[in-house]
Amino acid sequence: MHFGLASLIDPDLWTLADESRAFYARRAAGRGPSSWEELREFRASAAPSTESDLSTVAELANADGRSVPVRVHLPEAKAVKGVLLEIHGGGFYMGSAAGSDSSNRRLADSLGVAVVSVDYRLAPEHPWPSAPDDCETAALWLVDNAERRFGTTNLAVSGFSAGATLATVTLLRLRDRGVTAFGSAVLQFGTYDLAAQTPAGRQIAEEYFLDAYAGTAPDRTHPDISPIYADLAGLPPTLIVVGADDILLEDNLAMATRLSAAGVDIDLRIYPESPHGFTGHPTPMAQAAHRHINTWLTARLDAGLPQTQPTSWSV
Repeated sequence: MHFGLASLIDPDLWTLADESRAFYARRAAGRGPSSWEELREFRASAAPSTESDLSTVAELANADGRSVPVRVHLPEAKAVKGVLLEIHGGGFYMGSAAGSDSSNRRLADSLGVAVVSVDYRLAPEHPWPSAPDDCETAALWLVDNAERRFGTTNLAVSGFSAGATLATVTLLRLRDRGVTAFGSAVLQFGTYDLAAQTPAGRQIAEEYFLDAYAGTAPDRTHPDISPIYADLAGLPPTLIVVGADDILLEDNLAMATRLSAAGVDIDLRIYPESPHGFTGHPTPMAQAAHRHINTWLTARLDAGLPQTQPTSWSV
């Protein structure tokens, strides 16, 4: 079997490579904060989250004796075919559920799903296990309430960057509880070795977010922090999206390999001339990635039909 990076890239994507290359040539490479002081400056200078229209509902999700704020987006003109638990990115120390309002509204309307975005606690004020506790709480709330609230038990989870890490950990926690309600997962360029022990993980060994998030954890190879070290058997079909120029490419290749070896149905999509976070940028390559994600999610959610529909849209 011939196995090379080029063979993992859809040949049609190369037609978009020049535009991506030109976009990033004009765009200075970003970097995260290197200290608590820089993080405070980042937060102070960040643009405030722009909330969506009034159809978005903010509430508390309660499960297992814990609660976490979530934001719920219902499709405007379609019956709900499933529920997507969305976990935002931001290096574990920035971002919010409201910051994803625009993209989540588009997802809800284009896919005909309810999107529930979890406002997990941020590091370093709330280091591990605060964020995964919050994401697990939201997931358990959906397991208990999705049919009553949205008329479906058809559940999926998605995560962007740090959110992909948290989505993976959430699925592992649910599996260990014997809960298999989530039928699919979309992971966009997550980081899976926060212990910086693997060759891929060592590429980000000096990043501040590792200390901010892991805090005083005695062992950062714990699967609840670094899911690359987990027993990955029993996880649902998973789409992994990553750019060929992402510093986390090798980490994502390693996770895809470990998931596949564990018997998980994996669809790995690599996008040329694309750095970390590329799906959040206004490029044709990002648009192609979103089309792939939507098509993949639609197929998985449709496979979970039929289910009853709610008699009321009230939330």
